[in-house]
Amino acid sequence: MKAPLVDLHRLQFSYGMHETLINLESWQLQEGEQLLVSGPSGCGKSTLLALIAGLMLAPQGAVKLLGTDLASLSAAQRDRFRADHIGVVFQQFNLIPYLSALDNMVLACRLSSRRRQAFQSLTLMRKAASEMAASLDLEASAIERPVTQLSIGQQQRVAAVRALLGGPALLLADEPSSALDAARESQLIDLLSQQCRRQGTALILVSHHEALEKHVDRHWRMAA
Repeated sequence: MKAPLVDLHRLQFSYGMHETLINLESWQLQEGEQLLVSGPSGCGKSTLLALIAGLMLAPQGAVKLLGTDLASLSAAQRDRFRADHIGVVFQQFNLIPYLSALDNMVLACRLSSRRRQAFQSLTLMRKAASEMAASLDLEASAIERPVTQLSIGQQQRVAAVRALLGGPALLLADEPSSALDAARESQLIDLLSQQCRRQGTALILVSHHEALEKHVDRHWRMAA
């Protein structure tokens, strides 16, 4: 049997002396699988994503991605590993305000030697980003403008393209549609799910909205 893409083993995490926030004996995500993680505020959803991304390290247990134990890497190695294999859509998007939407889209891919290999030139990378933006219903007229001139919904799509370009193995999306109404939220998640399936990227989607489970393979509710 093929090893899971994400493998968490005896993982425990707490903030300071507070009660344990995350306590997982065994937890896996398979290659290409799409998972919705829901639960009340404060239950550890965003913390779980940060641990899987290697942005934080747990004092106990192991986080393995593609068979690599993230705790065995130095901070610089984890940064490179994350850039090569993980796309992240943050709640606040973290876009560069003085760059155009298109330049923001290609930024993460340009910083990863592995993801750059999908393209023979920057021109082809920018073309692929434009095509992916169109597949996420981001109009062509918007991508040349500074991101500060875009709506919140358009900025969300820019962040999604940046995370997906170059085919990372895993996409982590933390409340990526929280600023949208229900209809637009469902549309965006559907498009995001389709794009992940198209390129074989696994998806972990964090959201309070359990109705989004119709777009993914599995739904996991975290307890308070």
